[in-house]
Amino acid sequence: MVARKKHYRPPGKKKEGNAARYVTRSQAIKQLQVTLGFFRRLSILKGIFPREPKKKFKGNNHTYYHVKDVAFLQHEPLLDKFRDIRAYQKKIKKAEAKKNADLATLLRTREPTYKLDRLVRERYPKFVDALRDLDDCLTMVHLFAALPAVERAKIDVELIHNCRRLSHEWQAYVSRTYKLRKVFISVKGIYYQAEIEGQKITWLTPHAMQQVLPDDVNFSVMLTFLEFYETLLGFVNFRLYHSINVKYPPILDPQLEALASDLYALSRYIVSNSRTSTLEPEAASSSTSQQLEAQEKEMQADESELRLAQLQHQLPSNEPGALMHLMENAECEHEDDQDTKECRRLFKNMKFFLGREVPRESMLFVIPAFGGVVSWDGEAAPYKESDQSITHQIVDRPTQGHKYLSREYVQPQWIYDCINARIILPTEAYMVGRIPPPHLSPFVDNDAEGYIPDYAETIKRLQAAAKNEVLPMPGVGKEDLDDPQNLLVEGYISRAEANEAVKTKKKMATLEKQYHEELQRELQGAVMKKSKQGSEEDAKASEESVPDPKQIAEDIDTMSKLGMSRKKRGLLEAIEKRKERNTARISKLKERKKKLKSSEN
Repeated sequence: MVARKKHYRPPGKKKEGNAARYVTRSQAIKQLQVTLGFFRRLSILKGIFPREPKKKFKGNNHTYYHVKDVAFLQHEPLLDKFRDIRAYQKKIKKAEAKKNADLATLLRTREPTYKLDRLVRERYPKFVDALRDLDDCLTMVHLFAALPAVERAKIDVELIHNCRRLSHEWQAYVSRTYKLRKVFISVKGIYYQAEIEGQKITWLTPHAMQQVLPDDVNFSVMLTFLEFYETLLGFVNFRLYHSINVKYPPILDPQLEALASDLYALSRYIVSNSRTSTLEPEAASSSTSQQLEAQEKEMQADESELRLAQLQHQLPSNEPGALMHLMENAECEHEDDQDTKECRRLFKNMKFFLGREVPRESMLFVIPAFGGVVSWDGEAAPYKESDQSITHQIVDRPTQGHKYLSREYVQPQWIYDCINARIILPTEAYMVGRIPPPHLSPFVDNDAEGYIPDYAETIKRLQAAAKNEVLPMPGVGKEDLDDPQNLLVEGYISRAEANEAVKTKKKMATLEKQYHEELQRELQGAVMKKSKQGSEEDAKASEESVPDPKQIAEDIDTMSKLGMSRKKRGLLEAIEKRKERNTARISKLKERKKKLKSSEN
């Protein structure tokens, strides 16, 4: 028998390293059997994003994903739903091509839909996780709430209305629970920062101006993000409203909704529901009739029928009685932290009126968040401009038709600066027609930057005066505050206390002097022992060859750099360059300040 020859087959090349852990985007799409648009949409909804491997085995012009992420997408139920939707859309296109309009409309009404509730629960198993990831969500929702409806970008009216509703619900909660902490107006928009359950949440809202949509922006990707963010913010609002015993979604006053006063209507709804739920049943039943009688007399003629019908089981939110004031104060004193107490007392017992040129929506959000009462020129306003109890009128026009002597006219920047400083600033610099002081950012740490503006120093002294603290005068160091003579002259301590402070200071100085003398003796003794052991010539040579301390420090730095790895050395050099840039920038700012002062003089 003739033996058959066996053909040699070389074994397949086994993938190792990054080639086994990562795949390119085209490989992932081929594995999932979807189009690029569906893959991008699914990865955004699932929270899976490209990775950057250390070594790009296919080249730098590819996008890489982890193998486990692609396997995670492969078992997603939404993948089958997207395929069903794509097949159904082909049926609609086929009916439209055959000019069967009735069948096309019927198919559109029965188009399959999907929900993202399960994905929100999957990506954020705890509520704190959702709060940590809320910055981009709030910025995106507030952005689309200010955009116009454009058909070419697939931005419809219903989407904009939903974003406005969610943003107003969020702002109403933050405002009525006094969780707002910082506000800063920039060219991009208005930055807000709130603190909820220990998490600092910062978001950006655009200015109330006509928005123009650019052509170089991919709105399909942004709309996919927004689709998930709407569901996420709805869940967060639901949880926050139930935490203060308020029903969600809120039932708003239809008249206020028609007048586009959604934020004011939401704030009224939250206050009325939260106060009603905190009252005991017996106290609520006994006081409801008295409150209704008093409220019906003071109600204005433009209140809606729905609000009047709800008065039977809700306490009104505009003019609460003495019982509601007591309940509100007792609750806040017991539950709120120190920051919340400071915020709710900032604009307490102050009534504001907004001019027509002032950004109304921002003011309606900011002023009640710090305990103030605000109104505006409109049909649904709580009170008119002629109200004599108004303390401040926010205007931005140099000429006013009629001025009331019982109130102060200030620019809108005064509100934001008071909020960031947490004190009521003097209004002289913010009067109408004057150039206001610089609007300082509360997100910048002046001590870390190394440059403190003049107005920041002024605010610091005003804060210290409000807290009865002692700060050094300009040009005087903090160590001079410990001098008893200065404290006696300023009137902070008596003469007997000053004498005692002088005695204790002298004792501490003598003890410190003794300690330094003992250290010097010990060092001299160690040097004498070494000199006795060596010869006199060695001692002279060592005395002559004493190195410079600066040279020693430089040698130590160079030796430490030589012992570092290349990566650590690069990081150190980058840190040093950043410090040099900061010092150069600070010196430029100081020179600019000197030039401005010299030009003013």
